[in-house]
Amino acid sequence: MRLKSYFSGTVEAAIELAHKELGEDALLVNARPSTPETRSLGAYEVVFGVPPKAEAEPKPESATTIANAPVRSLTTEALAQDIRQLRRDMERMAKVLHGGGLPMPLPQAPGSDLQRLLLENELDPDLARQVAEGAVLEDLFAVDATPGRVMALVGPPGVGKTTTLAKLAARFGLRSRKPAYILSADVYRIAAVEQLRSLAAILGIGFDAVETPVALGQAIEEHRAKDRIFIDTPGLDAAGMPDGEELARLIATHTEIDTHLVLPASMKPDDLSRAIDRYEMFRPKKLLFTRLDETERYGALINEASRRSLPISFLGTGQQIPDDLEPATREFIAGRVRGETPQPGRALGVTA
Repeated sequence: MRLKSYFSGTVEAAIELAHKELGEDALLVNARPSTPETRSLGAYEVVFGVPPKAEAEPKPESATTIANAPVRSLTTEALAQDIRQLRRDMERMAKVLHGGGLPMPLPQAPGSDLQRLLLENELDPDLARQVAEGAVLEDLFAVDATPGRVMALVGPPGVGKTTTLAKLAARFGLRSRKPAYILSADVYRIAAVEQLRSLAAILGIGFDAVETPVALGQAIEEHRAKDRIFIDTPGLDAAGMPDGEELARLIATHTEIDTHLVLPASMKPDDLSRAIDRYEMFRPKKLLFTRLDETERYGALINEASRRSLPISFLGTGQQIPDDLEPATREFIAGRVRGETPQPGRALGVTA
């Protein structure tokens, strides 16, 4: 017994061609939308089984066009004895098509529609394939919104580090059993330092600006009694990375620092990956994504969390302090990649 696939613009056209070429004994085994790789051959792939008696007089295979769609034949070896039951089921559905009844629900390749949706939402093809084959998307990446005692935010310029640090300080610093403290190592932007100084005064949290990595290390030791320490760092672009090497060494080797790499969710996947590569010297422990309100595609978040084995910590959804910052949950992120629209207020809980 052999299987033959026909690619055509409609299922009916493929059935008609198969019956002409293979005879009425051809078994309708499966019908499904074409994959992205084979879509140019026709909108649907319809698979038929050829019983042994029909193989006695094989007919030449040919490439044919029906309704302006190319049709291709493909042969493989295999078919179990219980195909007869499958034949009865499929022929019953085929009669619905020929009889002009209600449209027959097309049998789907496992996960085909879901896989296409995941790819459209920029999920890595290998991860999308795993989900189509039965893997649970939520199991392919991790989240961790547990705040460390010393939290440092690193990342490119303009991604919202200073605003995010203020949100974290407002959320966790005010709940501290002991006084919290903010340290700014951003000596390149005076405005950022003054912004944090003002916010710290409003929140009633101590603040200090440090000019060198050595001074930062000393300040961390000086404020060891504090319950929380929040560290802002300068935004470094590709050209400025050498200037941050000394700071990176301090942060990477200081065991107490919980380093979050801050990146915009709206960044293109390739740019996102390159940015993470550049900041590898800081040895970030978590990924924190801002600007979720500026994109509808969340696949790249899962791609990088999975590829780097780094959990996602928080999600920034706007500019309001401290409201527009939520702990990441796998249910919310995976749901958005699947095309669902969970409400952040319900999907993302606030943890202390």
